[in-house]
Amino acid sequence: MAFDLVYYLPLFMFAALGILLFSGYPVAFVLGGVGLTFGFIGMMLDAFSFIQFFSLQSRIWGGIAESLVLTAIPMFIFMGTMLERSGVASDLLHCLQVLLRRVPGGLALSVTIMGTVMAATTGIIGASVVMMTLLALPEMIKRNYNIPLATGTIASSGTLGILIPPSIMLVIMAELLARSVGNLFVAAIIPGFLLAGFYMLYILILCSWKPKLAPPLPEDEGPSTAGGIAAMVLRSFIPPLFLVFLVLGSILFGWATPTEAAGVGGAGAIFLAILKRRLSFSVLKDVVERSALTGGMLFGIFLGATCFSYVFRVLGGDFLVTDLIEHMGLGPWGLLLVIMGLVFFLGFFFDWIEITLIVLPVFAPIVAGLDFGDHVPQREVVYWFAILLAVNLQTSFLTPPFGFALFYMKGVAPPEVRIQQIYKGIIPFVLLQLVGLGLVMAFPDLALWLPRVLLN
Repeated sequence: MAFDLVYYLPLFMFAALGILLFSGYPVAFVLGGVGLTFGFIGMMLDAFSFIQFFSLQSRIWGGIAESLVLTAIPMFIFMGTMLERSGVASDLLHCLQVLLRRVPGGLALSVTIMGTVMAATTGIIGASVVMMTLLALPEMIKRNYNIPLATGTIASSGTLGILIPPSIMLVIMAELLARSVGNLFVAAIIPGFLLAGFYMLYILILCSWKPKLAPPLPEDEGPSTAGGIAAMVLRSFIPPLFLVFLVLGSILFGWATPTEAAGVGGAGAIFLAILKRRLSFSVLKDVVERSALTGGMLFGIFLGATCFSYVFRVLGGDFLVTDLIEHMGLGPWGLLLVIMGLVFFLGFFFDWIEITLIVLPVFAPIVAGLDFGDHVPQREVVYWFAILLAVNLQTSFLTPPFGFALFYMKGVAPPEVRIQQIYKGIIPFVLLQLVGLGLVMAFPDLALWLPRVLLN
């Protein structure tokens, strides 16, 4: 009996996590608490030892505290909070909605466009989702948007940074695969913008069919003359767009690292607040306090997630799935479909780092030796597989109960936004991501054509 209980202990961890996440208790405490609790249960069953808890310290220090990339998160939070608190974000969204007021779902389309642009700044999903939530969600709620539609739009567009270069995930993948990061960057461009196009097409069709989900801006609101619209664009649209260009350009042209670019973004947000004469000591104090609280919440989630993932792996949870695949003896396409299904399933419970470190070292050498005939040249199979994995991993940020983007959003969303509404909102966007995955699988040139043209 003890043996059976130990074997299924990781599954009980998932069940406990799924139930407790709906309790309303802070997510960081739920994650960490479930991990510690099942660690002690594992000790009682001789599947875990107390001394293994001390490994958490090195994992937290090496994976979180020492990460220079994660230091960008507080500065991007500051940037988004300052843009929201100073009214810059509200003016920008108002400008975009005025420009698109005759288009169904104009504000949601504007949010998607902004999310696509911001995706090409850092590739740090936590920062992107938090920033987009602070920028857009209060305005969408103010305009009586359907909350699931609003949250789904923000979460999906905010996670495009995992795919659209410069993506931190692609850098790590290139290192694990010993392949060119430049090739992976170029290969991800078309799939990334393809997903963004799917999101906008879905919003346009849905809001044309059900206009009540996204009420348009009244015709009498905003300037009606060409001169007035031009002045509004110059005043409200160009300055924040230039700020995004500075952040994006400093990375793309190699002028700055993502962390340094985050500092540029924070300083630029302060400058815009000064230009609009909305910067005061009370505003600055409020922005700093809110940024600190939000940053503390996010890093608390990192700590809890590290504890949960570590205990799960020590209890042998990853072997529950990988052992099955090793004994299936499938052909090339069968194995590829099983791997994609496995990655999608793991995305319900892990972030992309854990999944990448589990899947790539095990399966990349196997996939690299597979023969897909004329569908994919042998020398390009690894790059194709990496992009398929990247598209698939984007779903890991949105799929409950452990989708990081959902927790980031809930942590900074207004109190009236419930986690159930966030879960409901992401469903159609996850389906669109799976459609995108299927297209890249069926038409490899979506990922491989651009590298052939630009790099060969």
